[in-house]
Amino acid sequence: MAYRRFLRTFRESPGRRNALLAVPFALIAAVLVVDMVTPPDVHLGPFLVAAPAVAASFTGPRMTALVGAVAVLAQVLVAVESSTPGDLNHTYQIVALVLISAFVTVFAHLRVRNEQAVSRLRSVAEAARRVVLRPLPVRSGSLRISSVYLAAEAEAQIGGDLFASARTCHGTRMIIGDVRGKGLAAISEAASVLGAFHALSRQDLRLPELVTHLEGSIDPDQNHMGEDGEDNDVEVDLAESFVTAAVLDIPDPGTELCLVSCGHPPPLLLRAGEVIALDVRVPAPPLGLRHLLVTEHEMETFPFGVGDTLLLYTDGVIEARNGAGAFYPLQERAASRCGQSPETLLKFLCADLVRHAGGRLGDDAALVAIERLPPTG
Repeated sequence: MAYRRFLRTFRESPGRRNALLAVPFALIAAVLVVDMVTPPDVHLGPFLVAAPAVAASFTGPRMTALVGAVAVLAQVLVAVESSTPGDLNHTYQIVALVLISAFVTVFAHLRVRNEQAVSRLRSVAEAARRVVLRPLPVRSGSLRISSVYLAAEAEAQIGGDLFASARTCHGTRMIIGDVRGKGLAAISEAASVLGAFHALSRQDLRLPELVTHLEGSIDPDQNHMGEDGEDNDVEVDLAESFVTAAVLDIPDPGTELCLVSCGHPPPLLLRAGEVIALDVRVPAPPLGLRHLLVTEHEMETFPFGVGDTLLLYTDGVIEARNGAGAFYPLQERAASRCGQSPETLLKFLCADLVRHAGGRLGDDAALVAIERLPPTG
């Protein structure tokens, strides 16, 4: 993993890439010099194979072929210097080096083509995510907001993490959620939920009513559809399609917030050096699973006063593991940054989370920090 990040860093910088390219040429020069000064019965020519092999790991096919050609030339010089150019040992080494150089050149071509395809897919995935997941406003009424989305480095996989805010006549309404699964199906589900949230927030609905209507944005029949749009004959578990979500109302005046939790990790309230998990007494099932349980959505009220910071997050944060398999201790790390601005808090948590996970997240992660400011005017 560290080696891949090392190579990616060099590829992104032409100067560093050129510096790395000196390694195979230095290897060829070293083998050539040492082979010429050692006794004739010592053959170091086989080590020249390493030069094009190393080049193929970070550069393109043309440069790999050039390195291979230089290595073959060096092997020919060694054969000439030994005064036995027709010696079978040198002949076989030259032929083997030519074949291996050709092989790794093909490998370099395939690697570059695959990297280009993955890069295009990542660009499309990132563009799709940005279209679906609109940036949150920095200010909303008496709230200061900061948000961040951390994409897992897993090829072109797209997570279904989502967040959004909307202004109402009473204050700010927010949602954070996580669609089960990855890929375009997860993005499509997230887009449906966010579209419904924005549309319903324009109506004068109480929070439980809004969440009930959000259920209609989850299509339980989509799992019956194959990639070609045709019905699958196999039996599909309807419980496969669901979205965990926390939906909040934060009135402009006052010192409270209202919360409906649908199977989502509890928000964290940062207050006076203390972190409090806002666990609801009666959690609702995730959106899309209400048909499995006969229950009503219940709204609960929690304190949220001036100077408090509310931290919303998805399970990609708390389920990130380190090398020892330990989960990320979000509450403990957030407690060390109580009193900081939302931007500073998220900047620290993001860097700390990536460091905890060893530089690569196993799942997408989203965080939203909300601070209540003193009323203006």
